[in-house]
Amino acid sequence: MVVVRMWRRLFGGQARELDPWRDDLVVVASSFDDVEACSTALDRATALDREADAVLRHHLRLPAGQLEAACEIAGYDGYERAQDGAPAGDLVPIILQRVQRLDPLTCSQERSRMAGLAQRHDGVADGWDALQPPRTAP
Repeated sequence: MVVVRMWRRLFGGQARELDPWRDDLVVVASSFDDVEACSTALDRATALDREADAVLRHHLRLPAGQLEAACEIAGYDGYERAQDGAPAGDLVPIILQRVQRLDPLTCSQERSRMAGLAQRHDGVADGWDALQPPRTAP
């Protein structure tokens, strides 16, 4: 994944100012309900700054043998493997993330993309959340 990040920086990938690895990021929006529309989740997110980039994270569970293939495919769309959890049965929890501006349409598209990715790799997409730096009081 480091090579992918370097390639994008050197050859015209979209530069983002938000560092997804900052340790002061907080969850500002989330949805772990398959039937909830992204627009509803984003409307509920009072801490979300819609004018700023966010780290969109997708929480998946995949078979251990499918992790690398799924991460490689997600990497083509700018996703990075953020962290893995302890295996739960036959599936390993994994978080894929990328920096982007959130709106209901793009959030819905990415949620659908990750659900398809998980399904094609015999896994499950549990939900998503978005992180931003905490807002400072004026």
